[in-house]
Amino acid sequence: MRLLIADDHDLVRDAIAALLRAGGCDEVAVAGTLPEALAAVQAAGSFDLVLLDYDMPGMEGIEGLIEMKRTFPAQAVAIISGVARPSAAREALDAGAIGFVPKAMPARSIIGAVTLMASGSVFAPFDFLKQEEPPSQGGLSARETEVLRGICAGRTNKEIAREMDLQEVTVKLHVRTLTRKIGARNRTHAAMIARENGWF
Repeated sequence: MRLLIADDHDLVRDAIAALLRAGGCDEVAVAGTLPEALAAVQAAGSFDLVLLDYDMPGMEGIEGLIEMKRTFPAQAVAIISGVARPSAAREALDAGAIGFVPKAMPARSIIGAVTLMASGSVFAPFDFLKQEEPPSQGGLSARETEVLRGICAGRTNKEIAREMDLQEVTVKLHVRTLTRKIGARNRTHAAMIARENGWF
């Protein structure tokens, strides 16, 4: 089984590659951007499966998937992600992905999903797809939106507090509330969700 994993986070990409090699995959190639992935498929002819990270340079969500399928129509392509919402997974499947793999899945399940997709079957985790969507940016108050904007800009709570003329403890409270509202695990995940949805 020949696989290509494209993910811009070296540690994540290498961990998944090592996992799949240990699971019996004969050849696992890696790429860090969509252009690198396109070049790898061009050079190799084809892979049994290409795994594209939803949130990496060049992807622009499912646009990267669409480009890969347009360039190599016969290539089996799946999306792997730690941040995409269920709606994004459904869009990917509608756009021609053979599957969607949440990075939070157990290692054995990831191996099983990849094996299934490489054999030509569609994989979509039902429990993930049926999850309720977190609210859009409109679900945040004006203050929470500004705090999230500061997080996306890489500012600390202290810097955001100074900029908004608030107490740091108030900013911390806003961070806790906004992450819960948008379904984020922490500040970094909140920024990823905001970027993924093009809020700022």
